[in-house]
Amino acid sequence: MATNPSLEERLAAVEAAIADLQKQVAAPQPTNWLQQITGSFKDEPAFDEVLAYGRAIRQGDESILEVQDEA
Repeated sequence: MATNPSLEERLAAVEAAIADLQKQVAAPQPTNWLQQITGSFKDEPAFDEVLAYGRAIRQGDESILEVQDEA
């Protein structure tokens, strides 16, 4: 049978959670969005495919687009 935590215990848990949230909010966040996402798509096959599509579109190479559409 589980015991119910006392009001004091519950309040202490809430206060600890609030203190943790306040620390997270107070920590300085990087303002440059590019620094935040740089490397996040490393070794991601879907991103490599997107890059190939973009390259093909920029170069006007329709054969690459047709081959990748069949895949």
